[in-house]
Formats: sequence, structure tokens, C-alpha cells
Amino acid sequence: MVITTLADGITRGVEAVTDTITAPFSDPVIRLGVTGLSRAGKTVFITSLVANLLDRGRMPQFRAAASGAIQTAYLQPQPDDTVPRFAFEDHLGALTDKSPHWPQGTQRISELRLSLKVQPSGLLGSFQGPRTVHVDIVDYPGEWLLDLSLLDTDFATWSAQVLARMDARPKAAEFAQALAECDPSAEFEEPQAQALAAAFTIHLNAAREAGFSDCTPGRFLLPGDLEGSPVLSFSPLPLVDRPARKSLWREFERRFESYKRNVVRPFFRDHFSKIDRQIVLVDVLGAIHSGPRAVEDMRRAMADILGAFRPGRNAFLSRLFQGRRIDKVLFAATKADHLHHEQHPQLTAITQSLLRDAKDRAEFSGATTQAMSIAALRTTVEDTRNHNGAALGVVRGQLLGTDKQAAFYPGALPTDPAHLLGPARTGAENWLDADYEIMSFAPAPLTLKPGDGPPHIRLDKVAQFLLGDKL
Repeated sequence: MVITTLADGITRGVEAVTDTITAPFSDPVIRLGVTGLSRAGKTVFITSLVANLLDRGRMPQFRAAASGAIQTAYLQPQPDDTVPRFAFEDHLGALTDKSPHWPQGTQRISELRLSLKVQPSGLLGSFQGPRTVHVDIVDYPGEWLLDLSLLDTDFATWSAQVLARMDARPKAAEFAQALAECDPSAEFEEPQAQALAAAFTIHLNAAREAGFSDCTPGRFLLPGDLEGSPVLSFSPLPLVDRPARKSLWREFERRFESYKRNVVRPFFRDHFSKIDRQIVLVDVLGAIHSGPRAVEDMRRAMADILGAFRPGRNAFLSRLFQGRRIDKVLFAATKADHLHHEQHPQLTAITQSLLRDAKDRAEFSGATTQAMSIAALRTTVEDTRNHNGAALGVVRGQLLGTDKQAAFYPGALPTDPAHLLGPARTGAENWLDADYEIMSFAPAPLTLKPGDGPPHIRLDKVAQFLLGDKL
């Protein structure tokens, strides 16, 4: 453990020195991390962002594009040969097909390099030729980012936290029954471990489907080639006083530490620590629809996420971030096209309030953060309907899985975010004064003019915040 930790620190230090020496002689690179909590739309976001940077007709708020400073943009092989390429062409084909459909969501880490040829601005710009800026987009599941909180936690503490919050979540009774039928202090048996892990995984998946955000360990939801391995075959257990060396409790404690060492740390060491800018996509509307407890869980999850961007809280991360740090983090509330634009300020205010609470809890400082409401791909059009003599702003689109068009009004979001966050903090089971609905829309058929990317809401502002100062 000590040797591995020392090696991590040396490696990051060497990389930092190398970057400093070679930077003046190489093309600048911006490594943009894209992640999101459950069903936030990472794949669609990356696909639409890249398409709109290649064809910039819909990017008026992205100054480098609007001014013509970006002369051309093109894709080329990413520098990391061991990381799968983000399947941009396949995903764009799914969205622009005559019968468009949503592409498959993020299941693993992937990467894409977009290169921009940019004419420098300013007094010396006219005397300089264009330069190339590479944007390396790193896509990874948000469940992996939430695993950061495990690095500062031992098995007993994690177990107590999970078991304490479990009653408010679905499939808790089934897992509680499995726990009741075992003795954590008894001798370890593999079939029992597999059964407990399976019941716990079912509970985590059900919690995610119900709109809860913090569903760690993340690889239980996206196991990949680790499925069935001992490192994913454990669960929280009630505390045992002086457990025996070969007991179930001791073995689960060992596997928990192995998960942190062999799964969580390598991801942060090999990928996360190299990111310069980060966007976290959040389905705030989905959490509101799921109820106050889901909103409170999202608030806490955002605090844990912000902890990842302040490495001083964790000695392991402090060593990884030697010589570099993430200096901009954007939290984007997605699916803004499910609301009439009159309600976009309320959605942004709620997201900002969630973020502000997260910053306070995490004692966060350093990086510039911002909240925004966006739609990476606009699937609806706005309309007005008469309701009880008053004009009601609605959105209209094709319902997912049908050929029917529907007008939709999700409910009035409060202008004061405290009206939502207050019941969430106090543990209310539902909203007392309002009902919030959510509807799934299919991507609309697109007819794009030359030079235009897919329609969106505020994707140009996203690009300006994350990339503008580097161009």
C-alpha cells in the first residue's frame, strides 16, 4: 500500500514537470470530463456538443465560433490508445435517422478528440497564424465519480450510512430480509456472500430507477467484466464487536478495501486526475418528480461530487493532483426542453441552490463553478394553451415509444427554491402543495441546414463557459 501510494505521487509529479516543459512546444490540450447522475443524458450531450462544434451555425453565444475565430474543426484519434473511442458517428446517426431514436447510454469510460484550428485574437493576433487546440472529451459514468466518497470511509462507517438511509428506498425490505437470515460474525461462506451481494445490487438498481442519486458502489450498477468477482461480492453489514478473522464481516471488510484499492483508485489515478474542465449533468426534473427524498439525496450527492474537485480533503487525491487541478466545473440541469422557457429561470435557480448547499457542505474552494439549465437536443416545441381562462405555457412533442404527439405541462416550479429544498431536508414523503409530472419524449426528426448542428438549448453557453477562455 505504501509503495503503491509513493509510486502514484512520483508518477503524477513527473507528469506535471513533463507537461510544464513541453507545453510551449506543443499544441494546447483541454481535457474535458463529462459525467452525470442517473439518466442525465451524457451520450446525447457529447454527441450534440461535438456536432455543434463541427457545424457551428447554432452557437451564437460561443464567442470563438460567432466571431469566426474557429476556422475549422475536425475529429482525429485520441491520444489514449487503451481507452475506447466514443462512438460519435453511431450516436449521431441514431439521432438524425429518418426514424430517430435515443442512443445507448454510457456503460464505461470512452474518449474523443476534437481539434479546433483557431485564429488568435488581440493586438498580436493579426501577426500570428492560426493555432490548433485539441479538446479531449472523456466520458465516464457518474456512478464512478460518486465512489470518491468511499476513499475516506471505512467499511463499518459505510455500512452504517447505507443501512441508515435504506428504509426510504425501494427493495429495502428484500435486502433487510437477506441480512436478517445471516450472522455477520459467523464463518464466511461464498454462496451466502453472493446471495447478499445480489440482493444489495437489486436494491441499488431499484433505488436508481426511483430517482435516487447516491447509489454506491458504482460498479455494482455497471459491473462490466468484474461481474461475479469477489471485488463486487459484498454488501453493508451491521456492526460486529470484535469479529473473528474468518468471519463474514471480516471478509466483506477486506473486499470493501479491495474495491477501493483495485477499482476506485485506478480510475482516479489514470483518468480523473488528468481532467482540466468538468461538466456534471443532473436530471433535476426527474428528482423533483420522484419526490423530496430524491431531491435531498441529489443535494448530498452533489456535495460528494464537489469533494472530488478539492483534493486537499484527501491525501490520495492531493498526491494525484500535483501540478494541475480542475479549474472549472459546470453543473447542468438537463431536459430544459421539457419546460416552457418561462420556467427555465426557476429550474436554474433550483440547481444553483442545490449547488450552493453542496459547496457549503464540501467546504469547496478553488475552481469556478456555475449552474445552468440546458437541453443538448431539443425534442419539443413550445405552445400556449388556455386553462381556466389563463394562458398556460406548455411544450409539445412525440411521446417515447409511440407515434402520438402530446402537449405537456409538468407543473409550476416555485420561484423560491426553498419551497422545494425545505421539504426535502425535513424528510417529507411528497410535495404537499403541488404535483410534478415528467414525460419521456422521443427525438424529433431533424432537417438540418448546411452548417447547422442539432437544435439545443444553451449548448453554446456551455461551450463558452468550459472552453471560451482557452480559445
